[in-house]
Amino acid sequence: MSERTPESTREPGARPTISDVALAAGVSKSTVSRALNPEHRFFRSPSAARIREIAEGVGYEPNPVAANLRRRQTNTFGVLVPRLTDTVMAMFYEEVASACTRRGYHALVATSHDEPELERENGRMLLGRRVDGLILTTARTEGGFCQELLERAVPHVLAMRTFGDSAAAVGDDRLGGYLATRHLLDLGHRRIALVAGPAYASSALGRRAGYEDALREAGLPAFVLPSTFSMESGEDAGRALLALDPRPTAVFAVNDNTAVGLLSAVQRAGVRVPDELSVVGYNDIPLAARLPVPLTTIRVPFTEIAGAAVDLLIDAGAGVPATTRRFAPTLIPRGTTLRVG
Repeated sequence: MSERTPESTREPGARPTISDVALAAGVSKSTVSRALNPEHRFFRSPSAARIREIAEGVGYEPNPVAANLRRRQTNTFGVLVPRLTDTVMAMFYEEVASACTRRGYHALVATSHDEPELERENGRMLLGRRVDGLILTTARTEGGFCQELLERAVPHVLAMRTFGDSAAAVGDDRLGGYLATRHLLDLGHRRIALVAGPAYASSALGRRAGYEDALREAGLPAFVLPSTFSMESGEDAGRALLALDPRPTAVFAVNDNTAVGLLSAVQRAGVRVPDELSVVGYNDIPLAARLPVPLTTIRVPFTEIAGAAVDLLIDAGAGVPATTRRFAPTLIPRGTTLRVG
């Protein structure tokens, strides 16, 4: 007669344990564990199937946290973004968190403020929390922390920006820049300025390349105004635009934030939009459609990009080779653009 374990004498209402399953099946606890582990070859045997039937019969439910700890998994992904005060990044993180939930994962977020040292510090912090991998919207053209992740073979995926051989889910920024500029050309504009965004972000560089492609096709010169991604830098660009002589009749801004800042600066100076200046933004944040003059912009498919980023990270954890998935943006014409001539 086998000796009863303390678990097998549980009080009424207590959850059955693996020891209860082992007692009912007449096997060891380690055998039950193998029978319940889909990654173990014993799982597919008739004996394992019988043990699982017994486990179901006694009402045993495996603890997924304990199982993941044994496999060194937490079913949690770290997400690193520049800042959550940026509407685009807040929207994107929410889409990533939703995509994780639909796939049985959780998401932890940290910010970098687009500072390389803080990106590295908080990225390492997330890895110290034993996340299964990282999704980063913070990639820089010079590599930095992304290069470190590649060298250490840490499962990671880039989103919204690209770098090197890292897997990535992004919008087609070059196409988006082309669509924005082509829209202004089709409205008859011939002096079109660009509020360019930071040179360390592949997204800004892609949008600039699309702008330049469209102007090159039309045989027209470029007018590039430097900026970051912020409203404040958009205001600075707006003041610089007002100083140009002759002044451009249209502007493509690298994102909606810079477009809003630019609109604020030029309208305070008495410039009428779109009668005297047409403006196109990028991303289609909720504010864009709710401005006094609704902003013409390029809509980025954040839901699709976020879902692809999560899928690519799951693939990376399974050893699938890295790839880049690009999603086409869409022109959303509204009130800030007008035909000229």
